[in-house]
Amino acid sequence: MTNDVLIYSDGSSLGNPGPGGYGVIMKWKDKELKLSQGFRKTTNNRMELLGPIIALKKLKKPENVLITTDSRYVIDGIEKGWAKKWQKNNWMRDRKNKALNSDLWKMLIELCDYHTVNFFWVKGHMGHIENEECDLLAKNAASSNDLIIDEKFESKELSNER
Repeated sequence: MTNDVLIYSDGSSLGNPGPGGYGVIMKWKDKELKLSQGFRKTTNNRMELLGPIIALKKLKKPENVLITTDSRYVIDGIEKGWAKKWQKNNWMRDRKNKALNSDLWKMLIELCDYHTVNFFWVKGHMGHIENEECDLLAKNAASSNDLIIDEKFESKELSNER
């Protein structure tokens, strides 16, 4: 099977939690699209999840997609079935611990079910051209003056549900 859409994604958080951002490069046919956004207070894992979500949401019809990321958290959560297990257990990792980032996992599960998604892991900061560029996009977004509110994170943090 050929992957019609290539998505490269990385997330960043300057402090964890702290200002964060995602960076994405999408490639299909002869097109390329770069996306990034910064948030005033979030976590690295939320940004690692948000990149693929934003990219997949850009697709207007079901596609064959390859997502390249340096995030084992994202890949393992989907490929090892952890996220669907947490969802089935009312977003609990086990009897005592809530699964973090359930809002984003729910979106990613739905998008992966809609599209045909495969993942490819690359070691971060090892010279993979698109991964390095996504890392830069994410860090620049986190450092920008155009930071928006990660409402789910900040509302959970304020209510101590994290």
